[in-house]
Amino acid sequence: MSIISLRGDTALDEQDLRAHLAAILRLENIAMLLGAGASVAAGGMTTMQLWKDFIRDHNDSAKRFAKDAFIAMDDTVLANFEGDSPRELPNIEILLDNLEMAQIDWSRRKPASRNLKILKVDVGLLLRYIVKAAILYEDAWASAPRYDHLPSHVKLLQRLIGARQPGQASPWVFTTNYDLAVEWAAESVGIHTHTGFVGIHNRTFSPQSFDLGYRNINAKGEARFGCNDVYLAKLHGSLTWESTNGEFRELASQEAWPNLRDIVNGIQTVDESLMVFPRAAKYLQTVGFLSGELFRRLSDFLAKPQSCIILTGYSFGDDHINRLLRSALLNPTLQIVAFLPEFEGAEAEQLEKLKPEVRRLLALKSPRLTFVGGGESAYFDNMVELLPDPVLYDLKEQEFRERIKAMIGDEDAK
Repeated sequence: MSIISLRGDTALDEQDLRAHLAAILRLENIAMLLGAGASVAAGGMTTMQLWKDFIRDHNDSAKRFAKDAFIAMDDTVLANFEGDSPRELPNIEILLDNLEMAQIDWSRRKPASRNLKILKVDVGLLLRYIVKAAILYEDAWASAPRYDHLPSHVKLLQRLIGARQPGQASPWVFTTNYDLAVEWAAESVGIHTHTGFVGIHNRTFSPQSFDLGYRNINAKGEARFGCNDVYLAKLHGSLTWESTNGEFRELASQEAWPNLRDIVNGIQTVDESLMVFPRAAKYLQTVGFLSGELFRRLSDFLAKPQSCIILTGYSFGDDHINRLLRSALLNPTLQIVAFLPEFEGAEAEQLEKLKPEVRRLLALKSPRLTFVGGGESAYFDNMVELLPDPVLYDLKEQEFRERIKAMIGDEDAK
């Protein structure tokens, strides 16, 4: 299927879309929002795949979740998830929150309910699948990451950074994923990543580090360049974050791997310190501080003048992010481009297949909102190929300079 692109109420062909992407990446502030689909090419799982595997392998656990009204009974039947038709899935973060609050409530019962032990086992199984879905390449955990593991992520970061001009801010990457795809890709090609954690031997969360950057103090004049760093905000947590006594640390992948390996292999359960999801029971200590700070950074970015954000692998399943994006359209200088494989056009029958939030945004017909669909044409790796190569910028800049020189030469000749 070919690319289907709609900006406001105007259809764009591939050439127009490429030109639009090249233009918005020249704005003062640029960002990406990566959802689960962005990690599939790197060995990750979509929420659909994760849930299908869980209900296939632990259908009794899924049915107990449905019996206690945590999910719908339809979400326990594997056949309902077969085929290509899009389906509303259980929101994993909300489900985990509800399950944790239930554990707290059930533990207050005297005597303690026998079901509490079963519930904890079922929750542990679900958490194991969530961790497993975000592992990506196991060999990358015990050794230095290689750029050929994550070619599309590497190319994405290089093209974002290549679009930056001297004096412009470094790009942002916001992600709902727990995996290390962005960090590994950046490290493999020498790009520095600001994650909000600072330190060498004890990396703790320090949000003011997002306000800092790098620059080459020796580069002046034509030797100056845009940037060689990227800001990364992992909105839902990370496999390498841990919480101990109210302090938040970021571990090296080699340090975190032994624990994660045992979790994936079923040797141990997910430790409470592992920060891979919002925890309702520890809201003030976790969501209220760390996750809240990261969402604030997303909100602040969307309010900046002359900005653009490109969404890829994101299915509009997070109500919090949806509200932020909706409100951000009040910013008259913000451009949003959403790559959504299931988008096949603005006809009524096609719109019925989309989520209500997507239909709501399409109904605005805003020229600052572009949807790109067409099945595989809108997948993460194909999206990266649509972004302008930095070499093209250099050629255009050189051509522009040659024209200026020619004009000056003509003036001198006169």
